[in-house]
Amino acid sequence: MRALITFSCLLTGAFLQGLSMSIFLFPHSIPSGGAAGLAILMNHWFDLSLGFSLWLANIVFLLFALPYFGFTWTIRTIFAVAVTATTVSFVTTQIQLPHVHILIDILAGSLLFGIGVGILIRSGASSGGMVIPALMIASYKKWSPGKVMMLINLLIFMLTALVINYKIVIFAVLCQFISTNIIDYIYTCKFKRLAFLSASWRKK
Repeated sequence: MRALITFSCLLTGAFLQGLSMSIFLFPHSIPSGGAAGLAILMNHWFDLSLGFSLWLANIVFLLFALPYFGFTWTIRTIFAVAVTATTVSFVTTQIQLPHVHILIDILAGSLLFGIGVGILIRSGASSGGMVIPALMIASYKKWSPGKVMMLINLLIFMLTALVINYKIVIFAVLCQFISTNIIDYIYTCKFKRLAFLSASWRKK
């Protein structure tokens, strides 16, 4: 039963993350994080699909995850990244949705992204990408994982500013501000029935 609940949480969190990117953020070239920023750049430079680019952007960080976080955490994160990338690939190629206003899309995308990543972290995984080094730093320094992730992603956004309109970078920072606060809330919130899921990412 516990394994089924964990699997359901991983699937739900990864799916929500994929929806936030493909429906609300990627249509405006807004990166939800550092890995998403790299994916957008690879799509721009090499015309790779966004889903495949997102998977490539996570490979390097996933290789470093295994010796530090252990087999279970890494497998869960690989599963989450695979579900997210598959969702992005399907939605961006098969579904066309109207966009009312970019600010509304940013708000909706940030909310979904923050909820999705928060669920993944509480379920003993991560969204991949910059979350991996963020959790490593947070575990050593006892800092907030959401705030550490935001600082790392800011560096990626500064790099993407060289090829992306400055307004998009501003929107990306706004997205990060909203989503990281949601991540921190879900990460620290007490859920009695799901208490066994919290902070399990540190167990190897």
